[in-house]
Amino acid sequence: MNTKIQFQKNATVLAANGQQVGSLKRVVVNPDTKVLTDIVVRVGALFSQDEKVIPIDLIAETTESQVLLRDEAGDQESFPTFEEKYLVDANEYADELPVSEKSPSANFGSPDLGMSVARPAPGKQLITQVKQNIPEGTVAMKEGAKVITVEGKHVGNVERVLADPSVDQVTHLLISNGLLVKEMKLIPINWVMRMGKEKVILRVKKASVEELAEASIAS
Repeated sequence: MNTKIQFQKNATVLAANGQQVGSLKRVVVNPDTKVLTDIVVRVGALFSQDEKVIPIDLIAETTESQVLLRDEAGDQESFPTFEEKYLVDANEYADELPVSEKSPSANFGSPDLGMSVARPAPGKQLITQVKQNIPEGTVAMKEGAKVITVEGKHVGNVERVLADPSVDQVTHLLISNGLLVKEMKLIPINWVMRMGKEKVILRVKKASVEELAEASIAS
């Protein structure tokens, strides 16, 4: 294979000077074109961790277990946080909330008469909204995402994403199946029907995946 870009699950991300930045947690991809745009890297110490979004064009090279950034990448603090949480007034989003989350009216009358009095309008209620700082139309696919066949069978989990370096386009997914002994299969991207945050849906059946030759982890 001529594929040179590879993103291994939990790969170590290094700055240009060799200093460790963090570990790879997600790859950001356009689900329609299968083009990579960014990676999501977990940075910081155990009790003060954060996740940062780093553009794909700031990656110098990748190996089986490492991602090396370019000099231009600079300091990790300059990159946006993957998810930002902020508070908004729940009343402004009332039409978008599930029925179970809306304030019900209270029945203060006799059940026999069917009389009811609407509960007074509640005060300002704040809810948490989450914004992901990734390009519009892309998804941040978790490495380790479940791979599901067209008939709904789980055939493995994403171990590595491989891409064509000339266009940053995904060409294959290396998936693993099994607990004690992992079997590796290399899934061509044209077998992928949908790519989501936690799942990859194939357009082929389980039998097609089983017929693939076992792939080496060093592919």
